[in-house]
Order: sequence, then structure tokens, then C-alpha cells
Amino acid sequence: MSRVKVVNPHPRNRLTAVAIRRLGAGRHADGGGLYLEVDPSGARRWILRTVVQGKRRDIGLGGASYVSLADAREAAQKMRGIARQGGDPLTERNRQRRQGVTFEAAARRVHKEQVVPNNRNAKHIAQWLSSIETYVFPHIGARPVAGIDQADVLRILEPIWIAKPETARRVRQRLRAILDWARTSGHFEGVNPVEGVERGLPRQRDRARHFAAVPWQELPELWPRLTEAKGFGAMALRFAILTAARSGEVRGALWEEIDLTAATWTISADRMKAGLPHRVPLSPPALALLSEVHGVHDRLAFPSTKGGLLSDMTLSAVLKRMKVPATVHGFRSSFRDWAEEATPYPYAAKEAALAHTVKNKVEAAYRRSDLFEIRRQMMDDWAKHVVSDVQ
Repeated sequence: MSRVKVVNPHPRNRLTAVAIRRLGAGRHADGGGLYLEVDPSGARRWILRTVVQGKRRDIGLGGASYVSLADAREAAQKMRGIARQGGDPLTERNRQRRQGVTFEAAARRVHKEQVVPNNRNAKHIAQWLSSIETYVFPHIGARPVAGIDQADVLRILEPIWIAKPETARRVRQRLRAILDWARTSGHFEGVNPVEGVERGLPRQRDRARHFAAVPWQELPELWPRLTEAKGFGAMALRFAILTAARSGEVRGALWEEIDLTAATWTISADRMKAGLPHRVPLSPPALALLSEVHGVHDRLAFPSTKGGLLSDMTLSAVLKRMKVPATVHGFRSSFRDWAEEATPYPYAAKEAALAHTVKNKVEAAYRRSDLFEIRRQMMDDWAKHVVSDVQ
């Protein structure tokens, strides 16, 4: 009796770059032990399941937001090769990282490739690097970026956080950019150690703002007063706060952009500052507000009394009448401060919620997701905070 030949019993390359963006929660096989693991929150990471020195191991290869499918396959192939030869892929990877690029080398590369080409201000270009040379290099300049942790960042910022607050904020921002480049370039995995470091630092009291903003802690107290204000301008203002959107985006909101069933507002590229379409998850309070104005106008969600667009000053006038010393745009700052100081959400999700452009070209190439499901939970949490005193 002849045997039936089994063709390719362990197929590889099952996944595609397009398909992985639509996969739901669970562990999805690409073949050869490589899996895409998707959390219920929407977080995605690559896992290699293989046998290392006689024991089955799960080895993390990094998040799918910055490690592409092709890169994950390449990394998995290298690790399988080490394991087949009797070695330990994790030990080898850690050894290579310890010998990897230093923080100083990473900083100088980011300065050369990103700061210099994208800035015309010679003073800013010089100050960018000099601040890192002064405050950071003495601490971690010679260290491999893979070995830098949040405690290192804290030690850098602590001495200047209160004494030189503006300088400290700039150093923090530049540290984040350098380590973001290092992470997306494959020099280390996981969360940027700059994220959330503010929780270990005293509160700064001199923070200068380009737009006057209500401190996020005071918004629940202000919200009942906002709900008492009458007119479409007041309702548009509340919607802007709940969605962290710009005034123009809210004033021009069209019913054709809003899917009440899916709780999603999709703003077309031609209405966005960055020229890219933007999806906004709508929280229950935002949906409730829309239900109040649904059907009033055939196209605009928040029309003027004459049926056209609200004027640029309409929302600001609401705050002026209430004697609230803030701008409409300042509520975006309130949201960003709340997200930074009171939540564990990733930096990329906070920036995506504000529709900020990714200036780091390497990170922009890897960030193929708008982190929508993570942002949905974040905007729900924001709404719960804002309206907490009236629930």
C-alpha cells in the first residue's frame, strides 16, 4: 500500500501586511512558530514559539506597530537558526544589545538626520544638541540604548525638573525622540522609558502654554456650567472637549461623516490640518450630545442660527460669557495633560487622538495603525473624567 505524500505540512507566510490590521483578539499563526498576538485592547505583538535547548519557549519579537511583518519573519528565522544549533536566542540577543549602539551615537544620528534637515533655525539646531550634551551625555552617553531604563531618565530629569522646568521639558522631549528612533530601529523593544516618567517627578507650576487651558483636574467642576449654556455654540464646544478635536473640525462636522451605530466620526483629509483622514471614536456622552441635535440640519451637526457654519468666534464667545480664562484649543492641552499625567496609554495613542503628524520618519514608516480601539477606551475614560460630577 503506497503512502500519500504530505505536501508542505507546516505552511509559512500565512499572514499578509493587509490582513494583520483586521485580525481580532487572539494568537494568529504565520507559520514556522511565528505568531501575531492581539490583545482585546488592540495591542499587537510578535511571538516566536520554538524549542530552545530541549524546552519550548515563547520569545517576544516586539510590537507590530514598529516591527513589520517582514522584519518579524527575518528575526524569527535568525532565532530559529540559533536554536537549531543548540544556542539560546535570547542570550545572543541580549549580548548583541549590550554591545549595541550607544546613546550618544543615537543622539548624534537623530540630530544629523532629523533635526538638522527639518529646521531652519540655526540657534534651535545648536541648542537641541547642546542640551543633550550638557544634561544627558554625562549620565548615559556611553551606555548602550538597550540598557537604558526609566530610572536613568528619572535621574537625568530630577536635578533640573523644578530648577529649570522649561529646559527639563525640552530635554525630556529630545530624550523621547532619540529613544523612539532607537526603538523603531530595532535597538531595543518595549515601551520608551521616557513614557510616564512624570509620575516620579514633582509637579511643575510654571508651565507656559501657547493656548490658555483649564487644568484637567478642574474640568469636572466646570462641566455642569457648560451643560447649562444654551445654543449650538455651547453644544459644539462640549463636543470639541469630549473629542479633543479642533474648533474648525467640529464646526464643520457633517452628518455624512458620523456613524452613530459604529460610534465613529470620520473626518475627511481635506478638513484636517495634516491633510490626512482622521477617525474619532465617540464616547457615550458624545453620542448623547449628537442625539440632541440629530435631525435639526440636513448636513451640519452644529449649524448656526442661520443654517450655515458657526463662526470661528462662536465657541470662544461661550467661554467669554462664562468668564472662563481659556481658549477652545486649550482644551486639547487639557486632554493631553490628563492623558500624560493620569493614564497609562501609549504615547502614540495620545498623539493619534490629537491627529498630530508623526515627525519621526522612521516611526511614521512603522506606525501603520491609528490605534483606534486603544483610543476608543482612552476617549471613554476621558469622557468619564470630564462628566464625572454630573453622572
